[in-house]
Amino acid sequence: MVNITKKSNSLRIAIATATVTVSKQETIDAVLQRKVPKGDVFEFARAAGLFGVKRTSDMIPDCHPLPIEFTSITFDTSGLDIIIMVEVHTIYKTGVEVEAMHGASITALTMYDMLKPIDKGIEINSIRLLEKSGGKSGLKNLEFPEIKAAVIVCSDSVFRKQAEDKSGKAAMSKLKLLGIETLSYEVVPDDIVAIRKVVNSLCKTNQIVILTGGTGLSPRDVTPEAITPLLDRKIDGVMETVRRYGQERMPYAMLSRGVAGFIGEALVITLPGSKNGVEESMDAIFPQILHLFKINKGQKH
Repeated sequence: MVNITKKSNSLRIAIATATVTVSKQETIDAVLQRKVPKGDVFEFARAAGLFGVKRTSDMIPDCHPLPIEFTSITFDTSGLDIIIMVEVHTIYKTGVEVEAMHGASITALTMYDMLKPIDKGIEINSIRLLEKSGGKSGLKNLEFPEIKAAVIVCSDSVFRKQAEDKSGKAAMSKLKLLGIETLSYEVVPDDIVAIRKVVNSLCKTNQIVILTGGTGLSPRDVTPEAITPLLDRKIDGVMETVRRYGQERMPYAMLSRGVAGFIGEALVITLPGSKNGVEESMDAIFPQILHLFKINKGQKH
């Protein structure tokens, strides 16, 4: 199966449809009047569709088992067509499109089985996904060409050229994948004055300023102390999300003291000093954090 461990839980919804077409009006009448010999077609098919939704991962090898938190199966008739609608909700790391379509398919097959003794001309057609929402798919088409970024590496050893920077380069790679250009890349020592000086300068010319390093608990980890007094608007939820995401993957994420917020119009985010820590932190909050800039544009207009 596809690796979804980097994804975050979110509300995901999918709606699928299938159409059962009969060959005569008498069949439709028998369904609506509950006179089909095998029983109530709608109720039996709905029950089968519910099983189909919940057991999708048992039948389709690459589907992940996931919690189904809501399923609705409804029916409508139009001429000789019986239209099946299946809506599925979950709060999980991956979507429920296949679950909805599998439920629609099983519902349609159950109707076919129940109706074939009284109608030999039944067809199942148009099994398809109508819509889906949730996860990051709704953000994929958002473009922010005006957003420019700066990356600041806070590290005594990198500043002294005693170690190679990996965290800052990881941040720039993640930004590039999002179509965000990094205009400035700076390395500073773990020193409050030095950090504040470069941050104040770069916040004037960039919309996003990412700092890596100095967010832990060692005596030289002073990035939060340097940044917190500069913040005009602190956004606690950003780092709460980062820490929760990280804690699910390693036991020490709770020790990070990173902060985030606005300095003027620039969004400032302080991330760990390890490459993995930066990548996981950015997976946790991007691209959804870019919604902040959409809100800002709306406020200005």
